[in-house]
Amino acid sequence: MRQEEIFKNALWLGAALDWGDEKLPPSFPVLRGRFTVKQAQKATLYVLGLGFFHCYINGKPVGEDLFLPLSTDYEARDNFPPNETLTGHRIYVPAYDITSLLTEGENVIAIHFGGGWYTFPDAKFGEPKAIWRIFGESAEGPFEFVSSRMERIVGSFVTEYYFPCRETQDYTLLPEGIFQKDFNDSGWPHAVPAPPLTSEYLFCDCPADRVCETLTPVLLRRTETSAAYDATRNISGYPVLSITAKKGEPVTVLFSEELCPDGSLDEQHGWQQCFQIVSDGSKRLVRPLFTWFGFRYFTVVGEAVPVSVEVVHSQVPQTSHFESDNELLNWIHDAYVNTQLTNMHAGIPSDCPHIERRGYTGDGQLTCHAAMNILDARSFYRKWIQDILDCQDVISGHIQYTAPYTRCGGGPGGWGCAVVEVPYQYYLHYGDTDVLKAAYPAMHRYFDYLETHSYGKLVTRDREGEWCLGDWCTPTSIALPAPFVNNYFYMKSLSRAIEIAKIIGREADIPLFTRRMQERREALMACYYNSWDGNFIGNLQGANAFAVDLGLGDERTYQNLVAYYQKLGRFDTGIFGTDVLTRVLFEHGDGQTAVNLLLSEDNISYDGMRRQGATTIWEYWPLSLRDRSRNHPMFGAITAYLYDYLLGIQNKPGSAAYRELVIAPVLAKGINRLKGDRLLPGGKVSVAYEKETDAVTFHIMIPEKQKAEFIWQNTVYPLTAGENQFRVCL
Repeated sequence: MRQEEIFKNALWLGAALDWGDEKLPPSFPVLRGRFTVKQAQKATLYVLGLGFFHCYINGKPVGEDLFLPLSTDYEARDNFPPNETLTGHRIYVPAYDITSLLTEGENVIAIHFGGGWYTFPDAKFGEPKAIWRIFGESAEGPFEFVSSRMERIVGSFVTEYYFPCRETQDYTLLPEGIFQKDFNDSGWPHAVPAPPLTSEYLFCDCPADRVCETLTPVLLRRTETSAAYDATRNISGYPVLSITAKKGEPVTVLFSEELCPDGSLDEQHGWQQCFQIVSDGSKRLVRPLFTWFGFRYFTVVGEAVPVSVEVVHSQVPQTSHFESDNELLNWIHDAYVNTQLTNMHAGIPSDCPHIERRGYTGDGQLTCHAAMNILDARSFYRKWIQDILDCQDVISGHIQYTAPYTRCGGGPGGWGCAVVEVPYQYYLHYGDTDVLKAAYPAMHRYFDYLETHSYGKLVTRDREGEWCLGDWCTPTSIALPAPFVNNYFYMKSLSRAIEIAKIIGREADIPLFTRRMQERREALMACYYNSWDGNFIGNLQGANAFAVDLGLGDERTYQNLVAYYQKLGRFDTGIFGTDVLTRVLFEHGDGQTAVNLLLSEDNISYDGMRRQGATTIWEYWPLSLRDRSRNHPMFGAITAYLYDYLLGIQNKPGSAAYRELVIAPVLAKGINRLKGDRLLPGGKVSVAYEKETDAVTFHIMIPEKQKAEFIWQNTVYPLTAGENQFRVCL
């Protein structure tokens, strides 16, 4: 939709460029407007502030949502990405029912705006601005009010800001009651029209950020000038502080994911995150307004104490649950859920909640299956799929490494092929063919892009001057050539596209996809296969698993894979290899080997993270050549297989949205009791088992009208609604 269809004749408003002595717009301005209503019976507000905004009617917040509007590629920027033109630009408009907030007679709307990706200096779209429209019904008939030149605007008490890591609030600059109805703003200058946003205006049901949980911080130590606290787990969010400092005195909060041996904050894992307050002498509760932090530990310097810690992320509920008698397996599951949720902000599945905060297409396609298994993520990923489609280059078909786009790095397969994998997984989980149809042309164009960036029928490069990654975050130097991994993703995506073409009636494209797969199969075999021993690239870092997943090699390839990892007893793989290796082992009947890797007690392992006190999944394995973020979801992608294989809850082949269900649990040594459930489109399904000495008992709950069957040792048993129990010999 166009701006006029939603906001009618409302104006985008900002501050005059000659504001004050500095000749610059005020930072984080507050905009105030007035309107009069008698006996309002129904009132709706459409409002946007760029970047993030807070809106008040008569001093009361219009809702509980945070960090709106949802992050998108708002509008075109000059030569950004360099030498490319993105396909789409859109902005999602929040809507609120404000009937209960209105008073008889004059009312005041106040908007505090300015932070977030829109004004991010490293990739700026434009200056802060806002627009609003209020309409409804009163006893006197319909009414409508819009933002206009009559609004007043002033700079706010947020004085310093850098979205990824810093916010400063100076309460000596905060006039008392600035958001309230009776505040006198007559001395403020009028706002001026700002350039309209050249974009598509839409509504969206993607869940916004909210305070999803409140934690009680634990005091670790106190000195004369500071106190250190533990939020009790690694999170995204912020502490809520009770300020008692004198007027003009600062209070500084520093953050970290780790502590040093002496109990002080580990600056290496603090990522320069800082929240600072200048007190006005009043006792008040304060929290950041336009950013969140990624941390577990924090230090408060100055006269203030934390009354709570608010966990903030997109309000995406967990709808699946998993529990076993193995503590490490439970830790992997719970740490992944915590990691994934704390990386869902403003409609983006991010790589980390602190350093970059970008919606990397590599990280996102890798973890989307696990996220859709565990969370009610349908509307969240529908929004992000559109972001991926929007970030395709109009001319070349190139898919960016992040969606929405900002400067970043990646590769031509493991990142760009998200345009195929995320819609494909979305279809399998939710049965939505419209998403496949919408994404299919972009898939086709991206395949053509990969063809033009191939040499000898192997994808060898991406954009000139950019990174060209294959696998990433291996514990030692990366052994797999990037073209090997990128062609794996291209071939895997081609196989997905063949399935998709059948689903949406595009069978005419299948011969092209089949030919391209065969060409790359031959090229990969010629370049990377050792015929004398059946290995690809020495069977290192999951190389044989990538090959087996594509049907490459011979019977020795898989045998060598299993033998190697049974002997090694741990992962040596990167973010993609870990996922592919684990799934391939489960799919080929070696679930015990997969479980042994997951439960490895080696230092380079999930247990290595857990033993060091981790509550989220790390970016790198412990003892890797690199050490960076403690909150990256990529290595948590394998959590999907706790549901797919250990619980055994899967789509029947050829089915989608679990319309036809197969329950085929994989039993493994080291796990004697297991239970879990998933909320599927047809209802809640639960699976539990308990081993005895020579038998195992399964309890399976199936909802009404759900087609389902239980498979055990190649025997198929029909399942009926309600509880099904099976006791079978081991």
